[in-house]
Amino acid sequence: MQAVVDNKKTPVAAVIAVLLRGDEVLLVSRKNPPDVGLWGFPGGKMDFGETMEEAAVRELYEETGVRAHAGQVLTALNAYDKDEAGRILQHFVLLAVLCVWQSGEPVAADDAEDAGWFRLSALQDGTLELSQDVLEVAQLALRVQGVAVS
Repeated sequence: MQAVVDNKKTPVAAVIAVLLRGDEVLLVSRKNPPDVGLWGFPGGKMDFGETMEEAAVRELYEETGVRAHAGQVLTALNAYDKDEAGRILQHFVLLAVLCVWQSGEPVAADDAEDAGWFRLSALQDGTLELSQDVLEVAQLALRVQGVAVS
């Protein structure tokens, strides 16, 4: 089905921080819309004048207290916040930035309800309710880092 386009609204640039530690990925459970209660990567809107990498590192720290430095941009994704009738309320362009862990253990803060490290099997077995594209982005990040993905 073709989406209804509203030329008066513009997409919002946002980042997600894709942080690996060995064969684990850091995820947060959201406490605010969109995706309340779903597990996804820490992230949020970019500030004016902020680079993608700066935004990813800042959002990661604000939501989890974990320090990292930013690496390459892995991919870009569309994310939509929709109402009950399926109308698009907001359109986000998410830039997935691969980050390298420096220090800290995740503690949920800001708009994260919970935070933790998860193996790929936990993302695949259905025990976590995931935001759109989380599994695919995690698999991509692990492959880029040379971790075997099944």
